[in-house]
Amino acid sequence: MQEIIMKIIMNAGDAKSDCIQAIQYARKKDFKTAGELMNQADSKILQIHCLQNELMQRECRGEKIELSILMVHAQDHLTNAIVTFDLASEFIAYIEEVENEKKADIHY
Repeated sequence: MQEIIMKIIMNAGDAKSDCIQAIQYARKKDFKTAGELMNQADSKILQIHCLQNELMQRECRGEKIELSILMVHAQDHLTNAIVTFDLASEFIAYIEEVENEKKADIHY
């Protein structure tokens, strides 16, 4: 159980960092790298969901899953990673729209 919890915490932290880096690259107009980082973050969040599903399946089979402070901490990290991913997606899309509008204005 501790191993699963630590994987959730590590992947969530990595996903959140990838999202922040993606925003930073988007601000530098490097949308390719930003997209790659967002894909990496998405993959890590998917891995976490697989770990969660494993825990839920174990509980559905009748296995007692202990609720610990560490598990709550892991879920908090996951929630933060998902929120960061959603916001980063919107920020990057906005930055890209503004950049495209600037390019369109130059061509007139």
